[in-house]
Amino acid sequence: MTASASELARRLGDHAEAVCREYLSKGHRSGNYWMVGDVRNTRGRSVHVRLKAVGGKAAGKWVDESSGEYGDLLDVIEQSCGLVDFREVADEARRFLSMPLPPPQAPDARRQLAAKRGSPDAARRLFGMSQPIAGTLAERYLAGRGILLSPRERALRFHPGCYYRDLVTGETRTLPALIAAVTNLNGQTTGLQRTWLDASGNGKAQLADPRRSLGHLLGNAIWLGHQPGAPVMAAGEGFETMASLRTVMPALPVAAATSANHLAGLTLPPGCRRLYIAADADAAGRHGIERLSQRAGEAGILALVLRPQLGDFNDDLRHLGPAHLAAWLSDQLVPEDARLFLPPG
Repeated sequence: MTASASELARRLGDHAEAVCREYLSKGHRSGNYWMVGDVRNTRGRSVHVRLKAVGGKAAGKWVDESSGEYGDLLDVIEQSCGLVDFREVADEARRFLSMPLPPPQAPDARRQLAAKRGSPDAARRLFGMSQPIAGTLAERYLAGRGILLSPRERALRFHPGCYYRDLVTGETRTLPALIAAVTNLNGQTTGLQRTWLDASGNGKAQLADPRRSLGHLLGNAIWLGHQPGAPVMAAGEGFETMASLRTVMPALPVAAATSANHLAGLTLPPGCRRLYIAADADAAGRHGIERLSQRAGEAGILALVLRPQLGDFNDDLRHLGPAHLAAWLSDQLVPEDARLFLPPG
């Protein structure tokens, strides 16, 4: 006996409070909602899980008021248990619901054991299952965006069949994905960001949300060229934005925080004395920039904002070219840094 993802989500919704007490035990009930820090079971109040259906809105749906993410109770099981493959998520849901498990796989098709409870374990496992990007669709995707990085950039990997689940329909499938490791200042992987790609090589996959993150992100980042104790660095919200800066300034360590809220909370390395913060032209991440600038100032770090000509620095790189972008940045950098990080001329 099997059940589709949507049916499993519906059945879990029928027992929403029990699910929350099991998998989000660090939260608490408030009226018709279970409140917790995030779906990885962190203490706090950012996530609201609806416990009973109201006005046509299904039970078990949740939204993270901090990040804007949303989903159902299958996502809660996936994130709180640190699972990677949908079969593992479905098996855990069936166990909770006391439903029969599907027939076991043949010996030659057995997969690795599920990651330990906790998203960093799942992130490290998925990163370990991935491969270097050289010669892969991920490298082709980056090159198509004008991003050319050193082979020594170890934060990036490629997975040819990364699990994706549609949060509306419950449909599951596997798609190729660019995998970017989120690490702390010690270089330990605490999470990752998955960017699903179009198998034909035409950019990102045609999905409502082709990019999702997993693991412990707050304070950490996708580091490109991280050098402990480096006195100058750059930070920003989006991976492509920071990879574009890294393309024209390959000696400058950069950190992509994955969201405006995570940018605001980025842990700054000891020894940093000058921080460049990448902005987008629409200033959508203004809160993150202002908060990080304030925190940098309190730590005695000079914070300077870099602004693109177009929508973001990847737009500049693709449409204006690396030479034009380098020239545009030269007027925004401290002269000493312009000489050090930008190509001559």
